[in-house]
Amino acid sequence: MDDLREPCPYRITDDCGGAFSMGCLGGAVFSAIKGFRIAPPGIKSRLLGMTTSVKVKAPVLGGNFGTWGLTFAACDCTLIYIRNKEDHWNSISAGAATGGLLALRSGPQAAVTAAIIGGVLLAMIEGISIGITRMGAEQFKPVMPTLPDAA
Repeated sequence: MDDLREPCPYRITDDCGGAFSMGCLGGAVFSAIKGFRIAPPGIKSRLLGMTTSVKVKAPVLGGNFGTWGLTFAACDCTLIYIRNKEDHWNSISAGAATGGLLALRSGPQAAVTAAIIGGVLLAMIEGISIGITRMGAEQFKPVMPTLPDAA
């Protein structure tokens, strides 16, 4: 399916690290904006509020994203091993399993709800991915050459 990704045991650490980085960077941006907005007036206090908010909240969000990426990649690799094939159903099922596993502490009803949401979100992502791939493949379709008329 995806020749650019790492093979399965290494994919887990790769996805975990990528998700952690994305969470830290996204968390830094949103925390900086929020810290700047809620700080007292004055540029010095706003910059201090911004940096304090980033230092406190960005690593937490990065850790949450990293946990999600680790669980998703582990579920994905497990499904690849069990089914012996790599396709979009593995990602969708891994998204559902990840949502359910991470919400399991909140009880079975929350776990089922999170699993459904995780599966639906991953199904939407995979559907968009398939659509983009098909649109991109249209430009590489062979075209029948037109021959000049010999009149």
